[in-house]
Amino acid sequence: MGLLAVVLTGALGTGGWLLWGRDSAGSQASERTRPEVGRGPLDVRDTVEERPASSNGTMAFRFSVDDMKPGEHVEMPGMWATDRILAKGINKTLVGMSIGTDAAPGDEKWRLALDGPICGYTREVTGDNRTAVLFRANDWADEALCNQVAFVDLDDGRLLWQNRFSVSQLGRESSDATGTEKDRPGVALAHGTVAVTWGGGTIGYDMKDGATRWSTATTAPCQDMGVVGGRGLIVREYCWNGDPGSAGSWRDVTYRLRKLDLATGAALWTYTAAEGIRSLHVPSVAPTVVAVSAGDTGITDLISLDDQGHNRATISLRNGAYVAECSDTEYLMIDDCPTIAVGKEQVFIRSKDQLEKQTYNWIIGFDLATGDTTKKFDSGPGALLQPVRMSGDRLLALRLSDDHIAPNALVALDPRTDEEVPFLYFGLPSEAQLMTMTDQNDIVVQNGRLFFGVKSANGPADGKKKQWSYLVLGIGSGAPQKS
Repeated sequence: MGLLAVVLTGALGTGGWLLWGRDSAGSQASERTRPEVGRGPLDVRDTVEERPASSNGTMAFRFSVDDMKPGEHVEMPGMWATDRILAKGINKTLVGMSIGTDAAPGDEKWRLALDGPICGYTREVTGDNRTAVLFRANDWADEALCNQVAFVDLDDGRLLWQNRFSVSQLGRESSDATGTEKDRPGVALAHGTVAVTWGGGTIGYDMKDGATRWSTATTAPCQDMGVVGGRGLIVREYCWNGDPGSAGSWRDVTYRLRKLDLATGAALWTYTAAEGIRSLHVPSVAPTVVAVSAGDTGITDLISLDDQGHNRATISLRNGAYVAECSDTEYLMIDDCPTIAVGKEQVFIRSKDQLEKQTYNWIIGFDLATGDTTKKFDSGPGALLQPVRMSGDRLLALRLSDDHIAPNALVALDPRTDEEVPFLYFGLPSEAQLMTMTDQNDIVVQNGRLFFGVKSANGPADGKKKQWSYLVLGIGSGAPQKS
């Protein structure tokens, strides 16, 4: 029985789901994390990780399969962690698994089956461990539109509420596209609000009961295409400069951003990007940082905006020395920039790899007010550094060994003191080495643990009957439990 059948039927084959290892930090894990001051249960969490009691990393969690069929492909959108639960999207199902236990196949803590496949999600989680996903109404109709939003409790798997929203009839593709090709909604969380962009506008739902708090509309030739949340809401508009019904290219598109009032949905400010932008992402709302690709395929500029949406500074990456990565996938997430970390006063990215030199790469900070370089953290020999996320005023980063003999490490970099503090030293099984690649995997640090999770899973190649596949790996502290 393959993974897809496992999820759909709930009957797990031998080796279908296997967890091993006990997080010896146990219930102490929550003590290694504290919420940022002033954040409540209806806010998006912005946790500050504390240094673990021991930096010796141990395997705290494993989710793996060995029974996928040749040619089988399963989408696994979204991964979220709380102090006790690791939750994962698997096709049309959300599952929650206990961390730090040796679970037998089928012993997931909870399972939430949706009416159709997950078609959108956000990485944002509230202070009381809730998040939102989008899903299709069904997976059998000719036009299974992505027009459902669900708000879910990650601790127990409860479907708190769900709503149906409209599907856009605007845009260049709507005249000749059907079904899944024409609808690309986005979802994000901000204080008390679940926001959904659906092309023709944006809807703000009340987190408590799913009631519509406000709704905005766009007019041709523009569509609302993506939203990012956290300490506010910013919607990305996608405007065609020519005939919306014509074919065209990125040269025919202009991007705009709207910062929204959470109470009314009204625009607090609007930012219009320059013409000739191939793509635009928003890795941070507050402070606002925009990542654009100006004609090239990669990110060419980072732009910081002030509280009125005006340009503060532009950081050019066109010389190729630095790398900022954002992803464009079928799941519309305009903040999907896994190696860009934005702090209160700086943005951090990594340099281009230079494996022929003693220092393989480094992380560099840029001042958001001036665009000037600030702090530099070297990887040293035999390792690569990549940003993960901010943790208060410190930057969490991965130091990845190139020989797979020396341990990898999760470290905290302090821009004020230039200090590097090791959080966790760990190794990875040879079959899981590629799980550190951010384009194919989610990387989450939460409650003193580090998780790697695949975004999709594939069965063995033709001719190979069996293949062990890691889907999620979790690393925790090896500190002994307190009695």
